[in-house]
Amino acid sequence: METIFARQDLSSGSGSSQVQRPPHAPYPPKFASLGGVPNVHTDVPVTSVFLFLFICGAIAHMTIFQLNRRKGHKFIISGMMFGFCMARITTCVMRIVWATRPMHIPIAIAAQIFVAAGVVLLYVINVIFAQRIVRSAHPRSGWHPLFSHSFTAIYVLIVITLIMLITANIQNFYTFNSNTKRIDRDLILYGGTFYTIISFLPFPLVLGGLIIPRHARLDKFGSGRFRSKIAILLTAAFLLCLGASFRVGTNFKAPRPRTDAPEYFNKGCFYFFNFTVEILVVILYVVVRVDRRFHVPDGSKGPGDYSGTRALGSKDSQMEDGEQAMRITSEEETFDDAPKPQEKEKSGTMNGHGQV
Repeated sequence: METIFARQDLSSGSGSSQVQRPPHAPYPPKFASLGGVPNVHTDVPVTSVFLFLFICGAIAHMTIFQLNRRKGHKFIISGMMFGFCMARITTCVMRIVWATRPMHIPIAIAAQIFVAAGVVLLYVINVIFAQRIVRSAHPRSGWHPLFSHSFTAIYVLIVITLIMLITANIQNFYTFNSNTKRIDRDLILYGGTFYTIISFLPFPLVLGGLIIPRHARLDKFGSGRFRSKIAILLTAAFLLCLGASFRVGTNFKAPRPRTDAPEYFNKGCFYFFNFTVEILVVILYVVVRVDRRFHVPDGSKGPGDYSGTRALGSKDSQMEDGEQAMRITSEEETFDDAPKPQEKEKSGTMNGHGQV
């Protein structure tokens, strides 16, 4: 893999250098990349451990998906998590094969593409969770067509960007044209930046939903406390954003030759900011049972569908919601939608008359 692309032309008798290209495409890369070329002694044992962990993750999420399906509990995201684990299993296998055949460029291309593309599924899952939290906290605005269509546009951009990234990465191995390589690098930098923004997106969505005053009660969904859902999502988003930020940050650095790779491209950084943060999210979503916490009823299309209650539209309810929004809400009301003071008084009066 350490191909030398420049040599002295001794036959010409001059000191000028000429570029010596490999006999055919795809061509080995000249610049260093995160993790470098895997080797048998270091990468195979480490990658095998992650391979085992992702296999366990795939089994766990598929088991949860099948058990829920038999009970009529539809939660497609468990299937998406299974798909992500299978993509990472393929990535680990390709990386082990690459370690045993370091001169095989097509295998190197496949391994690098799977590393870059697999995590996109986790970004999409977190955006879906963030959308559900916003719709729960702000049912009317969260179900507004403009808000819904903006998420559709995000998903379309995610797919288009993924196709662009795959194309640019493959093309980079098949050309020596400097302008083409510049375009490919610009596309790769755009894709990395875009996905970093997507990985960070749950933070402004969730925090904005908490800061903006609510004009309706929480449209609760799933099981567990609302604040727990927020903590789970933001923890996963932090881990994924950490990995994405490191990768795109190092890509913006000036390219360095493979023989002079920078320290931040070492194998430890590769495995931590890729596989480690991802397997932590996989394990987290199994342990906290996101299939129960983030489940919403099938066919939810508007306010009240999450909790099974119809949105109130009377003038009295609108006035009550307006008064509720004007006063300072307590912590319990902000995160868990505790009963309103009027309901507490009503409940106390009913209990005083011996009613349940």
